[in-house]
Amino acid sequence: MCGRYTVVSSVQQIEKRFNVKDSSPSKHRLNVNVSPGDYAPIISSENPNQISYFRFGLTPFWAKKPMYFFNARSEGDHNKENRTDYTGAKGIISKPSFRKPIRSQRCLIIADAFLEGPEKEKLSKPYLVYLRDKKRPFAFAGIWDTWVNTETGEIIQSHAIITTVSNKVTQEIGHHRSPVILTADQERDWLNADLELDDVTSMLKPYPAEEMNTYPISNEIKHPAANGLELLEPIGAPLFKEYDYQLNKEIKLEGMGMSAARKRKNNEND
Repeated sequence: MCGRYTVVSSVQQIEKRFNVKDSSPSKHRLNVNVSPGDYAPIISSENPNQISYFRFGLTPFWAKKPMYFFNARSEGDHNKENRTDYTGAKGIISKPSFRKPIRSQRCLIIADAFLEGPEKEKLSKPYLVYLRDKKRPFAFAGIWDTWVNTETGEIIQSHAIITTVSNKVTQEIGHHRSPVILTADQERDWLNADLELDDVTSMLKPYPAEEMNTYPISNEIKHPAANGLELLEPIGAPLFKEYDYQLNKEIKLEGMGMSAARKRKNNEND
């Protein structure tokens, strides 16, 4: 599953990357540890030309109280063994919490990386997973919904990340799932509420592992309230070799964003 992710890109970087405008730039903040309950930037099928801020952890419109579905399994109740070669039915289309959003309420969940750990140790042994060649920010395939508190009138718009079987990167970490990451060519189709359902579910596949990498980080990040760029600094080498030395060096020294003070210290020691 993917219960934590990272947003470090600026509003301007996100606007340029996705060709959108931020509806509420004052809401944007650097968050290296987006956790269920946090508000984070998304692009919804309802407003495909703007950045909106929805709560991470979906509450279905029919719920009697707030809920926090932060992940939605693409296979639904199928593939309980989490077989990596599974190609069967996408049960998400029939799950009560997700069957309406997957058809007409989809979103791009903006991220720069995500956090994952082994199935048993979880974030006691965390890894930062990123796309190679500086492909960030990118977009998870997401769904959203709107819930109204009938007693107070409060409106909560929330989102969940769709997950699929693991690829070689998440397998190497020791986890049995991976989030669905869309390619740039898929993003506009994903937001098209009129897209045929078969075309929607055809996108629910693992991202190519050869275009990803991961490295271990401090387990301080397991606490939802923990934040700060220093938490993304590597404490070990990437699990897969990268042949671009400059990129390797940049990741080693900066991770997804090292503090200026630490950068100066490293430069002095070179």
